[in-house]
Amino acid sequence: MVEVRRALAEDELKDVYKVRREVFILEQGVPEEIEIDNKENEAIHFVVYREGLPVGAGRLRTEETTAKAERVCILKEARRKGLGSLLMKKMEESAKAEGLTKFRLNAQLHAEPFYIETGYKTVSEQFYDADILHVTMEKDL
Repeated sequence: MVEVRRALAEDELKDVYKVRREVFILEQGVPEEIEIDNKENEAIHFVVYREGLPVGAGRLRTEETTAKAERVCILKEARRKGLGSLLMKKMEESAKAEGLTKFRLNAQLHAEPFYIETGYKTVSEQFYDADILHVTMEKDL
């Protein structure tokens, strides 16, 4: 059983940070002070549960009429099972419900094909963030 939900309760937020720590800090080597930043409190956090265990996370912020997906991740052992698509769909639905018309994200270069498959277009040149190559991508909602 898979469930994607807004992380509202304290234990759900702990699960969000547990997944993000595993993927970004431990797996990818992103420094904690970059991964956990001063924008955490202005974001809506999402968590993906599979069989009751946290396996994915993401956060959503608003910039005028644009939703910005950030910190989107799935644990290594849970990847390529459609969970990332479910997470993005839930985040997009949340943004639409808020009246936002565009969705933007900075994708790690290896994830660009995944986002293209889900309807995003690359709108920037490659750039480094936390020493990892990224591109900015957008989708109309």
